[in-house]
Amino acid sequence: MDTPLTRKLLAHLRVIYPEADNGPLVEQLIATMALDPASQAPPTHRNLWNQNDVLLITYGNSVVDEGEKPLVTLNKLLTNELDDCLSAVHILPFFPYSSDDGFSVIDYVSVNESLGDWGHVSTIAKRKHLMADLVINHMSSRSAWFENFKRRRDPGKDYFKEASLEDDLSQVVRPRSSPLLTPVQTDDGERMVWCTFSPDQVDLDFGNPQVLVEFVRIIHFYLEQGVRIFRLDAVAYLWKVPGTSCIHLQQTHEVVKLMRTLIEHGYPNAVIITETNVPNRENLTYFGNANEAHVIYNFSLPPLLVHCLLSGSCRHLKTWAMSMPPAQNGTAYLNFIASHDGIGLRPAEDLLSEEELAEFIGTISRSGGMVSYRRKGDEDKPYELNVSLWDALKDTVDGGKSHQQLARFLCAHTIMLGLEGIPAFYIHSLFATENDTQKVALTSRNRSINRHTWGLEALRTALSNGSHHQQAYEALRHLIQTRRAQPAFHPNATQFTLHLGLEVFGFWRQSLDRSQSIFAIHNVSSEVQQVALSTINLVSTDLWFDLITGRHFNDPHAELTLQPYECLWLSNRDFCGQEAPLED
Repeated sequence: MDTPLTRKLLAHLRVIYPEADNGPLVEQLIATMALDPASQAPPTHRNLWNQNDVLLITYGNSVVDEGEKPLVTLNKLLTNELDDCLSAVHILPFFPYSSDDGFSVIDYVSVNESLGDWGHVSTIAKRKHLMADLVINHMSSRSAWFENFKRRRDPGKDYFKEASLEDDLSQVVRPRSSPLLTPVQTDDGERMVWCTFSPDQVDLDFGNPQVLVEFVRIIHFYLEQGVRIFRLDAVAYLWKVPGTSCIHLQQTHEVVKLMRTLIEHGYPNAVIITETNVPNRENLTYFGNANEAHVIYNFSLPPLLVHCLLSGSCRHLKTWAMSMPPAQNGTAYLNFIASHDGIGLRPAEDLLSEEELAEFIGTISRSGGMVSYRRKGDEDKPYELNVSLWDALKDTVDGGKSHQQLARFLCAHTIMLGLEGIPAFYIHSLFATENDTQKVALTSRNRSINRHTWGLEALRTALSNGSHHQQAYEALRHLIQTRRAQPAFHPNATQFTLHLGLEVFGFWRQSLDRSQSIFAIHNVSSEVQQVALSTINLVSTDLWFDLITGRHFNDPHAELTLQPYECLWLSNRDFCGQEAPLED
């Protein structure tokens, strides 16, 4: 059938498989997704989000309660503690796995029995927009597919990427320092399989169209279970060609575009997010022309924001913010500061000097953090900082400022919440969890430091006993709820960076209908700072007040005194979009 959908799919496939007769594959993909070939694509440049959207990132068992499945406990947490400050939840891989805390998937269509079942997942999906990982680059060496690969049987015999020691692999870009090729004994003799991440995570071969069909089948199954946001894990490494860097290849981008085409024809409100922990310019390419990823991670934000607060200078953060292109309607940035992995350093390449990077790493190390490395040429280079966000902000590069830890922590999140894009909170940042050094000792993995497991009652106690956990959590809830009511904080609202010196980071946001302006002002230093309101250019005919504290500013020529790490959201409208009332 010749329809706009079939023509579009053929165009994608000609890029991915230029030598193949792709007509039958088009029919197979449409049937696998249960699509009507005559179905229409949704309108372009639609924003599927607004200022109300805030995402939680969590493992299925980050919080547990004795006697019940962790997914049941997570649903309780979402229902009770977090219902009014989140719109979506990203449950990190909840499938059976063999390593890497879920990212070495054994079976894509099963739920890890220790967490719960698909019924529990679907219950959460009915409460919040559910984001799930499509671990698309690699699969567990203990999976049925890989067992069939070794036995030379289908399905699986030709599903994994092979290479030879004679191939030119000198340019391959990787995030790890382990060997790229792993020898595997099969019924046909020894074969060398491609392992971008670890010997237990064997890369899939999308050069085989049936691997593509299998993943489209998985996508359709997830959609039926209520998943509406797909995180394409490690997608940058998907396509491999010896003699190239094997990252961001044209076929990789085209696979993402094809998956978007299939998904949006059946589920027009579903969203694709690409996870590409790479330098900023490379990351931006995954927007395509608003026809690839709906959302991309703002990977440069965590290292630049944390460095800003540790150094007391927003020089690099401001330069980066000014260089970031506004996301087109229909696309958005996902802003975060911490994740289940660590603070990636590759996205800060060419943004921080070698000296600044060394100082940054040294400060994190003094706060109990660790460093993971990747192989580049013949040497290992720092790849990420492994540390909880709470402890990452314990001290500054010049030392002696640990008493300001909470203020720095809240300043970081206030900046993140105000920036263009959709904010995302890792669960251990929301609760200000410390480094889990005991878990590192148990697992011998650096990343375990920020993968603590809370008991539900212990967490509830910590959130009610006056601890720093309670102070941070309650302050963040207030900031989140305030942010969700402001149209000027729509992910696609206008943003301009302000020039207020190196110690004060500021930007202006304006709502899409231009009815609300917010001037977000942040002292990123450990010292008191003065800012003249005249330098911000407040409209003198409007009445301005701070959304965070309610404080009014009726004199546009007054001077602000900002305490260390103090933040203001100066607005001309209240929560309902009305003009600010006169001060009593």
